Amino acid sequence: MGQCELPISTLSGIGKVKAAAFERLGLHTLGDLIGYFPSRYENRGVVTPLADGSLTSPQSYILTVATSPHSARLSGGRVLTKFRAVDESDSVEIVYFNKDYIKERFYPGQTFRFYGRLAEKNGRYSITEPISELCVPGKALADLYAVYPLTKGLNSRLIRDSAAAAFEICKAEITETLPPQLLETHGLCSRAFALEKIHAPGDLSTLDRAARRLAFDEMLESALAARLMRMRQTRADAYRLHAVDTKRFYAAFPYAPTGAQSRAIAEIYADLCRGTGEYTARMSRILIGDVGSGKTFCAEAALYLALASGRQAVLMAPTEILATQHYNEMKNLFSDLGFCVAKLVGSMRASEKKKVKDELASGKVQLVVGTHALIEDDVAFSDAALVIVDEQHRFGMMQRAKLLSQCPHAHILVMSATPIPRTLHFVLYGDLAISKIDEMPAGRQKIDTYFVNESYRTRLNGFIRRQIEAGGQVYVVCPAIEPAADDAEDAPTVTAFGETVFAADKPPLKNAVEYGAALAKVFPEYRVAVVHGRLKADEKNGIMAAFAAGEIQILVSTTVIEVGVNVPRANLMIIENAERFGLSQLHQLRGRVGRGGLKSYCILVSDTDGAHAKERLHLLCHTADGFEIAERDLQMRGPGDLLGRNGAKQSGQETFFRMAALCNDPSLFTAAAEAAEKILAADPQLKDPAFAPLKDGVSAVLSLGADTLN
Repeated sequence: MGQCELPISTLSGIGKVKAAAFERLGLHTLGDLIGYFPSRYENRGVVTPLADGSLTSPQSYILTVATSPHSARLSGGRVLTKFRAVDESDSVEIVYFNKDYIKERFYPGQTFRFYGRLAEKNGRYSITEPISELCVPGKALADLYAVYPLTKGLNSRLIRDSAAAAFEICKAEITETLPPQLLETHGLCSRAFALEKIHAPGDLSTLDRAARRLAFDEMLESALAARLMRMRQTRADAYRLHAVDTKRFYAAFPYAPTGAQSRAIAEIYADLCRGTGEYTARMSRILIGDVGSGKTFCAEAALYLALASGRQAVLMAPTEILATQHYNEMKNLFSDLGFCVAKLVGSMRASEKKKVKDELASGKVQLVVGTHALIEDDVAFSDAALVIVDEQHRFGMMQRAKLLSQCPHAHILVMSATPIPRTLHFVLYGDLAISKIDEMPAGRQKIDTYFVNESYRTRLNGFIRRQIEAGGQVYVVCPAIEPAADDAEDAPTVTAFGETVFAADKPPLKNAVEYGAALAKVFPEYRVAVVHGRLKADEKNGIMAAFAAGEIQILVSTTVIEVGVNVPRANLMIIENAERFGLSQLHQLRGRVGRGGLKSYCILVSDTDGAHAKERLHLLCHTADGFEIAERDLQMRGPGDLLGRNGAKQSGQETFFRMAALCNDPSLFTAAAEAAEKILAADPQLKDPAFAPLKDGVSAVLSLGADTLN
C-alpha cells in the first residue's frame, strides 16, 4: 500500500468522528483528500481601515491589541472574552465565546490581521469570532485561503490543514503525468506543485498556475479519451441499415421537416447505410440544436430506419420525466407504424422491469425508451442497431461507452439542446461527428426576454395574473430548494482562475419551497405546485403531468424542469436570482415556453449590482441564438454549466471536470485538444512508457481498464 492509499484517520487529530465526516464527502484516503479541490478562496489580502468597514460582509483589518482580554460568565454557562483593538482610523471590540484561552494569546501591543464581519450597536463597533493571524515583521501573510464544499462536522480550515499534512506524507509518490516538452510548450507547472498550491496558493499568480495545470490535465485526458473512443468505434462492426421507404413515417406528421432537419437526417442516414455488406463502420454523431429546433423529429427518423430495417433501437434520457415524455410520444407514433415500444426506468416495479428486460433480450420489444436503468448489468439486447442518447451533456463519456458495450453492433447518435462552443467540443466530443440544426420550425414563438429587479414585483405579479387569465401557465424557477443553512458566499471571494466575486453580485437566494408557499398566498385562486430534485420520481412525474394537463397554473421549480415535459400552454418563464445561472442554462430554461400559440415571455429577476452579472443578463435579452450565447458564456463565465461545476453530478455520477469547469480561457481548451491530436498522431495507443501515467488518467475518464486502450 502506498502512502496515498493510507486512510485519512492516519493524520494527527483525525479520529473516528472526523473520519466519518470526511467519508460523507467521499474522502477515504490521503490521495482522495489531496484531490478534493476548493470551490473558491477567501481573499484576506485586501485590508480595509475600520472606518471604511462593511457591516454586510467579512473583511480583513490590520489591528493592534489595545487592552488585555478579560472574561465574563453569561447566563446559560457561556463565557464571553473580549478586548479592544485599534488601527489609525478607529477602534473595535473583539469578542469570542467559550474560548477562555484567548487571554493567553492576545497581548497589548501585538498586531494581528483579523478577518470577520463588522457589527455596530449604539455607535460602537465589534467583530465576533474573527479569524486572527499574528503579523510578524519580515514574514508575509498569505492572501488567499481555500474554501471547500462542506458537510456537518468539518470546516474549511480543517480540510486545508489536513490536505497540507496529506501532501507532505504523499509528495514523494506524486509523479509527473506529462512529458517535459508538453509542460514547456504550454507553460505548465509540475503536477506536484499544482496539487500542493491549489489548497494553499498564497497569491493570485500561484493560484492561476496551479488551476491551469489541473484544468489542462482534465481537458487533455478527456480529449484523448474521446479520440481513442472514436478510433475504436470506426473499427467496430455495426449493423448496416437498409434504405427504406419513409413515406409512411413522414405521413404520420402534419408538417414537413425544415431544411436543417432534412440535412441532419440525410447525414445520419448516409452514416447508417454506408457500404454494401451486413456490417459497416459505426456511426458516432452528435445532433446539436436549440430547444424547440426539432431534434426529436430527426431522432425519430433515425429510429424508424433502424426499426424498418428489422433491428432494435434504444433511446436513453437523463430523467424519468423526459424519458416518459419521449415514451408517450414514440409509443403513439411507432405503435401505429407496427412496432413494439417499451419503457425502462428506475421507478418501475421489479416485475415490470423483468418483463421489459426479457422482451428486450428476446427481440419482442423493438424500441425501448428509458433512463440510466438501461445500462444496468442485467439488461441485454437482441440485435440493437441504434442507440440515441438525449441531453448528452448530462451523461458522462463512460455511460455512453457502457451502453455501447451492451449493444456491440449499434450506431450511436447523441443529442444536445445545449449548443457546444467549438473549442469545448474538441475536448468533450472529439469522438463525434457533428450535425447542427440551426433553423427553427415555422410557428415557433419568439420569446420576449426582460431583465427586472425586485422593484417590479407588484407589476410582475399582475403580469402573472393576466397571462393565466388569458389561458397561459407559468414556470417560476428558483436556484435553491430550501433555505440554505449558510449562504456563505456573501464575502468577496476568488474563483480558481482569479475572478473576484463580490457580495453585490449575489443577492440572497430565493428557494422553491418558501417561494411556492408565498405565491400560493398571493394567488389563492390558482393552483400553485412545487417540484424539485429531492422529490420521489412518482411525485415529480405526477406534478409535471398535472401541469402538462393544465391542472396547475403556476409551477415553482428548481432547474429540474430544464429538461422536462412539453407544455404548449406554458407561456411565461420567471427566473429568480437569474445572476446565479449561466447564460446557456438560462437559455435552456427560456426554451421551456413558446411551444404553443400564446405569446411567450421570459422574465429574469435579479437585484445584482455586479456590472459583470448585469452584462450577461442584458445579453440574453438581446439574442436568441443559442450558439452565440454558448460562445459568450464560455468566455464570460467558463464552461461550468456544460461540464458540471465543482461537486455537481451528471445523472448520478460525480463529474470528472473540477478545475476545467471553472476555466474561462478558451485557449486552454484549444491547447489541450491540439496536444491530444499530436500525442495520438505520434503514439496512437499511448505505448510509450512516458505516457503511462497519462494513459491511466485516460482509462479513469472512460472508467474502463487500461487494457481497453491496447
